[in-house]
Amino acid sequence: MRRRPPVALAAAAVTAALSAVVLTACGPQGGDTADSKPAAAPATTGTPATGTTPAAPATTAPPTTPATTPATRPPTTPAGPATPATTRPPAEPVVMTAGASSAQVRELQARLGQLHLFSRTPTGYYGTVTQHAVSDFQERHGLTASGTVTRATWTRLRALTRPPTHGEMYPPAAPKPVAKLDPRCMTGHAMCISKTTRTLSWVVNGKVLATMDVRFGSQYTPTREGLFHVTFKSRDHVSTIYHTAMPYAMFFSGGEAVHYSSDFAARGYAGASHGCVNVRDKAAIARLFDEVKVGDKVVVYW
Repeated sequence: MRRRPPVALAAAAVTAALSAVVLTACGPQGGDTADSKPAAAPATTGTPATGTTPAAPATTAPPTTPATTPATRPPTTPAGPATPATTRPPAEPVVMTAGASSAQVRELQARLGQLHLFSRTPTGYYGTVTQHAVSDFQERHGLTASGTVTRATWTRLRALTRPPTHGEMYPPAAPKPVAKLDPRCMTGHAMCISKTTRTLSWVVNGKVLATMDVRFGSQYTPTREGLFHVTFKSRDHVSTIYHTAMPYAMFFSGGEAVHYSSDFAARGYAGASHGCVNVRDKAAIARLFDEVKVGDKVVVYW
């Protein structure tokens, strides 16, 4: 019988070892299976091989006597009285908060006006000016200065003021300055918008029927000037870019529109639009929205 050379025998041994490693790694993860368990060694029977000394029989150990002494336990300290759980006081009910718009907000603004904390005409919109006035009132009277009208704040304010009159809550609008009309406004129906006087005049055949305050875009988003026409109207429009409400929107140049602005009503000329013509008198623009038709002129000029 030919014997393999030593090199061949070594190579065969390496190949057998690698095969054993690959097979061991084939078992699925997560538990033992028949492929991953090592095989049990066969039981040895019969006469031991020559030269092998048989193992001595195992000696049985005497049974262990269990300890009779019980384990020593530390002395038990009697529990003291249970500590009551600390609970937070319930939140105080909120009566009005920022973003609200109602007749009650008008009453709030009028009552704050009686205390010289709100110097503007009541608008019914709870904006930043109203929020700061409420916070000022709360600080002066030892209440939490949250800027939100809680039940305690409302009760205290009503106790220190009298019910406002209808005229205080709905004062007559001051006459608007009439801008010099652009010649393009003198015929047909036109929203004539002057950047000089910051007013919008609704003009029909050269006659001014209504005038209201307006606000324009900032220097980075200026309102376009020129002659335009109303392309479409949307009573409850929401901006798809800024996700803000644009009630009574009347579009005239791309995304620019004449519409009501609650921010303008609350902050006045401290803010600016993104190019639209903002109106702060909601009742006035609601009436205008019903009168303006698609195709009517919009003239924006200095």
